Amino acid sequence: MMEPAKTRFTVNGKEVEVAVPSRMTLADCLRHELRLTGTHLGCEHGVCGACTVIVNGDAVRSCLMLAVQAEGADVVTVEGLSNDAALTPLQASFRRHGALQCGFCTPGMITTAHALLSDEPDADADRVREVLSGNLCRCTGYIPIVEAVLDARAAYRKTRED
Repeated sequence: MMEPAKTRFTVNGKEVEVAVPSRMTLADCLRHELRLTGTHLGCEHGVCGACTVIVNGDAVRSCLMLAVQAEGADVVTVEGLSNDAALTPLQASFRRHGALQCGFCTPGMITTAHALLSDEPDADADRVREVLSGNLCRCTGYIPIVEAVLDARAAYRKTRED
C-alpha cells in the first residue's frame, strides 16, 4: 500500500497541508479532508460542472484534478468567494433573478461565472452562455442564470477600476 502524499496549497486564503492518497481528487480532498462541502460532486467525469473551483484564477473541474496536482496552487471554492457578512454581488444577483432552485449546480455556476467576470467584466450574453455551457442545471432553464451573471457585471467592472 502506498504512503499518503503530503501536499500544500492555499484554499480560500488559508494555507493547508494534507496527506492524501495520490489518486484522491481535489474535489474529494476539499469535501472529505477539508470539510468544504460547497463543492458538489455530480457526474465525477467533468461533464456537469458542479465541482468547479478556481485554481490560480481559472475555473477547474475539481473531480478531474488530483489533490496532489494542487501543490503550491491558490484554490478558491464557493465558500471563499464571500466573507460571511453578506452575499457577494454575484450571489445577490443569483438570488434576485431566481437563478437557483434546488441549488445543486449553484456553486459550480457561481465559481465559473466569477472566474469569467474577473477576467472579462464586459462579457456579453453570448460569451456568458458559452462559458456556462459546461455547467448543467436541471431546474432553472438557464435564462435566469445568464441574466444574473449579466446583472453582476457592473460590480466586477467597479472592482477592476478600483
